[in-house]
Amino acid sequence: MLNESEITGRARTHVSQFTEPRFAAQQAAGEAFLAMRADAIRAGFDLIPYSTFRDYRTQLRIWNGKFSGKKPLYDMDGNVRDHSKLSPSEVVDCILNWSALPGGSRHQWGTEIDVVDGAAMPPGYEPKLLPEEVGPGGIFHPLHCWLDANIGKYGFFRPYKFFKGGMYPEPWHLSYAPLSMQAVEQVTPELLTRVTEEADILGKALVLERIPQIYADHIRNYVLPTEQ
Repeated sequence: MLNESEITGRARTHVSQFTEPRFAAQQAAGEAFLAMRADAIRAGFDLIPYSTFRDYRTQLRIWNGKFSGKKPLYDMDGNVRDHSKLSPSEVVDCILNWSALPGGSRHQWGTEIDVVDGAAMPPGYEPKLLPEEVGPGGIFHPLHCWLDANIGKYGFFRPYKFFKGGMYPEPWHLSYAPLSMQAVEQVTPELLTRVTEEADILGKALVLERIPQIYADHIRNYVLPTEQ
């Protein structure tokens, strides 16, 4: 059971720092990932944890960068949206399609790992974490074919495997079910409201009036392990 500071990413007392490779996660999630990584290496893939634990301040920086137009917004296919043609409410929609509300991100729990294949990347390649990389012909497509057949053995699933009306598909986002299925139950609209009220977040008034919808569509609305 995580406390309110941990579940919202305002503390990191629930995560351990792993060094080879370097990432942060709850201990059990990290150990399960390393076991999966060892088998992936034997299959020819260098399974790299590209993004793991993300604290509240980092998620807030992502949000504010996207709301202000300093970071790009994307459609479902990974095409850049024209920020100048969007209303503030539409900007919020676009952010939520790809990025969680600070305080409501699964990455805060220490159970989520975004992955890439280091063996497939040429020197200097910077992963985009966009659909073009994971579909047929994409640089990470072979890895994802292997993951399709193997992640369940280690307790992982894809919470954004397909579009359910909330987050756009993110096949690279893996979740450790034994812990994340507990964590999601601790997130409430009331907790999100309190955290947002205290935050220096752009679009605060819009966000606060939409907390019930954000909770329903972007936190509770994910692809369950049984739907994989």
